[in-house]
Amino acid sequence: MLLSVHVKNLALIDEVEMNFENHLNILTGETGAGKSVLMGAVNMALGGRVSRDMIRKGADYALAELFFSVSDGRTLETLRAMEIPVEDDLVVISRRMTSGRSVSRINGEIVSAADVRRVGQLLLDIHGQHDHQSLLDKSRHLTILDRFIREPLGDKKAKLAKAYQEYIHWKDVYENEAMDNEQRLRRIAFMEFEVDEIENARLMVGEDEQLETDYRKMAHGRQIIEGLSQVHQWTGYDDASSAGEQLGRGLKNFYNLEDFDPELGALREQLENIESLLNDFNRDLSGYMDTLSFDEQDFRDTEERLDLINRLKAKYGASIEDILKYQAKKQAELERLKGYDDWLLEVKTKLLASEKALKTLSGEVSDIRKKYGAVLEKQMEESLKDLNFLQVRFQIKISPLGKYTKNGSDDVEFLISTNPGEDVKPLGQVASGGELSRIMLGIKSVLAEIDDIPTLIFDEIDTGISGRTAQKVAEKMAYIGRNHQVLCITHLPQIAAMADSHYLIEKTAEGERTQTQIRELSEAEQIHEVGRLMGGVEITQTILDSADEMKKMAEQFRKTCLKN
Repeated sequence: MLLSVHVKNLALIDEVEMNFENHLNILTGETGAGKSVLMGAVNMALGGRVSRDMIRKGADYALAELFFSVSDGRTLETLRAMEIPVEDDLVVISRRMTSGRSVSRINGEIVSAADVRRVGQLLLDIHGQHDHQSLLDKSRHLTILDRFIREPLGDKKAKLAKAYQEYIHWKDVYENEAMDNEQRLRRIAFMEFEVDEIENARLMVGEDEQLETDYRKMAHGRQIIEGLSQVHQWTGYDDASSAGEQLGRGLKNFYNLEDFDPELGALREQLENIESLLNDFNRDLSGYMDTLSFDEQDFRDTEERLDLINRLKAKYGASIEDILKYQAKKQAELERLKGYDDWLLEVKTKLLASEKALKTLSGEVSDIRKKYGAVLEKQMEESLKDLNFLQVRFQIKISPLGKYTKNGSDDVEFLISTNPGEDVKPLGQVASGGELSRIMLGIKSVLAEIDDIPTLIFDEIDTGISGRTAQKVAEKMAYIGRNHQVLCITHLPQIAAMADSHYLIEKTAEGERTQTQIRELSEAEQIHEVGRLMGGVEITQTILDSADEMKKMAEQFRKTCLKN
């Protein structure tokens, strides 16, 4: 469940921390006090889009943190798969936003917004004040039905999605590769040309690098020979100014001088070593020069070979390895085209087999939907009657879609009749905004019975309802709160009176600064707040007495819920 929410520097909120209980938590406040900012903080932490203009004026960043107590195995398994550490079943989801960037974390580990949303969907179910409009989107009806029958479906939806992918794959192959005989022969001729061109080149991996080295060497052959000849002359003994000749003269002087100073022997030995090294170098250089041969034909052959390889690279790949891979790929395609009829028959066989498997799975899923759709119809009618739809009929129309999708071949649509004698019709043709809101609440309450999502948040879903209907909605909230943690932002006194815990969101001004604060109300303060919601310019004792009576009636109803 959601233990607490910590918000800092977001819109009018300087810093607020709210602790919630595992029952019905009601939040109320004057219009403009900051109720929407609170929901914005929850959405922000869960990876939702938040404008950077929401950062409180004068602050460098905004922070939203959600603290959860988690015992659900699926959620813990998801976190383990993400390598997120969990201690004492505590999960902290946070998001810090600056003017330049936004960072999301789960238990201190940086994660993507997609990962946050994935985990958040296992922990929270948020229903905003406009979410009921999604019921007008017929595709949502299938999602709701499948969520209701999640247990009976088991792994069939996953198998169905996999079967659909396989079917689409073979369908695409069959349709995209189908061709007449003339097309096939043209492609064979073209591929044979490409394969033969590469094969005739007799490429060897690495030869291009060696050829480029040889080419550079031959292209600068004259410079190399002239330069080495000069070095050989300078380091040899053929010229009076050469290094070898000069070193020989130096040694002769040392031999003569050593008779006068025996200590010069060490220096003479060093010079002898230098002369020996120079002599070896000069001999090796002479041997290397004897190997140099810059034949014009070799040069032309190397140049032509490089040109061939570079042309093949331009057509088939950036390296010889890529060219050879391309050849292997085209050779395989060529063999397939030469045995085209057999290959196409094999593809068609696989396509038909995948379609048969998809049809079978779609049929099994459809049967489950029809069987348990009837169960959902009955439960929805009961739930809607609890919400003051007295003569309601609710039907789930399941008909063939006419094509396959990853969800099968069913077209699902919710139909309703809210008045006696009227035929059931699509929701958009019958229900008003307030009625759609109640229908969505009815769906949420039915799903709450089978869902293991621990926390439900309702953000002003009571728009457009009042009177007896408002009382029914309040009772439904209390009923859901028996087995789930519920957070509800409301402006209706009937719902506020049903609170197990009641929080007031209020805006205060200190000097030139305005900020939103949230605090839990005492029992007496709860009565006063319910009185405020009941209306009137002045909260009289009569209003407070009525609010007190409403609270006592709500308390009695909650006790009845717990007994049942």
